[in-house]
Amino acid sequence: MDPDPSPSQPVDGDADQIPCSTVVTEEDGVRDLRLDDPADRKGTEELESNGSMQNELRHEGDMEIVEEIPQRAQDLVEETVLASSEEVLGDSSRGALVWRESSDRDGEEPPSPSSSGYAGERGSSVGSSENDDIGDVENGFSGQGNPIDGIAWGTGRKHIGEDEASVSWRKRKKHFFVLSHSGKPIYSRYGDEHKLAGFSATLQAIISFVENSGDCVQLVRAGNHQVVFLVKGPIYLVCISCTEETNEALRGQLELIYGQMLVILTKSVNRCFERNPKFDMTPLLGGTDDVFSSLIHAFSWNPATFLHAYTCLPLAYSTRQAAGAILQDVADSGVLFAILMCKHKVISLVGAQKASLRPDDVLLLSNFVLSSESFRTSESFSPICLPRYNPMAFLYAYIHFFDVDTYLMLLTTSSEAFYHLKDCRVRIERVLVTSNVLSEVQRSLLDGGLHVEDLPVDSSSHSGSSSSRLSQDGLTSAAPGRVREGYTGIGGPSGLWHFIYRSIYLDQYVSSEFSPPLNSASRQKWLYRAYQRLYASMHDKGSGPHKKQFRRDENYVMLCWITQDFELYAAFDPLADKALAIKTCDRVCHWIRDMENEVFLLGASPFSW
Repeated sequence: MDPDPSPSQPVDGDADQIPCSTVVTEEDGVRDLRLDDPADRKGTEELESNGSMQNELRHEGDMEIVEEIPQRAQDLVEETVLASSEEVLGDSSRGALVWRESSDRDGEEPPSPSSSGYAGERGSSVGSSENDDIGDVENGFSGQGNPIDGIAWGTGRKHIGEDEASVSWRKRKKHFFVLSHSGKPIYSRYGDEHKLAGFSATLQAIISFVENSGDCVQLVRAGNHQVVFLVKGPIYLVCISCTEETNEALRGQLELIYGQMLVILTKSVNRCFERNPKFDMTPLLGGTDDVFSSLIHAFSWNPATFLHAYTCLPLAYSTRQAAGAILQDVADSGVLFAILMCKHKVISLVGAQKASLRPDDVLLLSNFVLSSESFRTSESFSPICLPRYNPMAFLYAYIHFFDVDTYLMLLTTSSEAFYHLKDCRVRIERVLVTSNVLSEVQRSLLDGGLHVEDLPVDSSSHSGSSSSRLSQDGLTSAAPGRVREGYTGIGGPSGLWHFIYRSIYLDQYVSSEFSPPLNSASRQKWLYRAYQRLYASMHDKGSGPHKKQFRRDENYVMLCWITQDFELYAAFDPLADKALAIKTCDRVCHWIRDMENEVFLLGASPFSW
């Protein structure tokens, strides 16, 4: 039964179990209101660029160290003001934010039927614990995961038997929902969509209630939870999370989920809702659960999801040029885009003149291919949409796997081009084999990417050659806190543990491999979310953007440096010396510039980014 969107109708389902303490509406002066953690901004300072990070930050006063509140202490503070039942009121005429809370509750209480039961809330049997269990990978490797440094991260299971009444469903730390404007469930990360019809109706009622007042609901905060809303015409997307990710990060993830839907259906699906408001688009997405699960899983390990850049497989310049040359020949014969990839990394990518392929399209397209088993078993010709290129139209993709990891995608506007693209693939494969490109790709996979242990010892050792990658520094630091548990390695020079370097001009990034002490999935996930928060803080339109930031907490030292050419994000031992960390970041930049022909795709594509 479709719910009446009017606010006067009682809402079925568990409406009383969605605590709402703050609603952010989008209207006039409230449009740019942000609810970031003040600790994320504390001490942030913008400095003028002077060519070298060491020159810019040579004085202690040049960059303030940010001491962040440990999350457990923050959680305890939040839990003392958790309401048992709350009411949301709106004043659309003035864009006012009004809320009412019941009395506070002291002491620990067992789970009760009246509580929301979500993980991390009072009344739940599982809190937002310090060790932050990896809810989306706890089920092991499912065949579509991405091994990171020897750890196979599975995409997780859907747990189809769960619904909003299931204790296990409520304990999930991060939910994603897609529903129509009539309240019909379209997709849920966990549970059976049909069993969640009442919950979807509740979400639809919240959105409609605010929309009927002339506003647009964006964010609800309740205890440790954030409920983030994204309205895309007749399609509503919602994320409920207690993972400490920023509102901006969660909203960006909803945008990518919507983009993944467009890859499969195009934006023209809106016309179906215009003709029939009760249209059920679930059958159109049949068999694509693995695609969305894989994308959601990527939110926890793939920096491309928040950097909006793609990464390349490290290869010798001559090898990449050989691959690019044959792809360019094919593009000149009527192919719109020719993309050669290994897993989620680009080997080479070319396109027809004036055709532009955005990094988010590369991410969504590769996720669609890698998570669909049918593409691996035989050559395929499938309609797809590139939402950043043209969200209203289908292209046609010829997809062929050369081996288990390496695959070719040829995109065209013609639905009759299968045999032409097949002939192009035969030509490409012949050149890739004779020029040893495929064997070099496999060798690069075995060798792995960049390692912080290979960073040259000092700036004087860098000679403009990638041979300096074999240098190593023996500096170590002791690091207290939970991340230190099971510490078995020394990391890189000056306590460097990991870095991400993003080329702004190329919209590409390169990151180091995870190595001890970041040798577990949980530690890698902590670091990834720390990068997310740092990225959001650096690009905060309300208080920035900023050029440099240095943060120290119990787990890491985080250092970010942004210029007109690149962005550098680095993680160090929490006891790392500030001056040495700055010097080390300078060396990382020199190192990457020495190897840019190997780690970036340079000059091989005519795209105007």
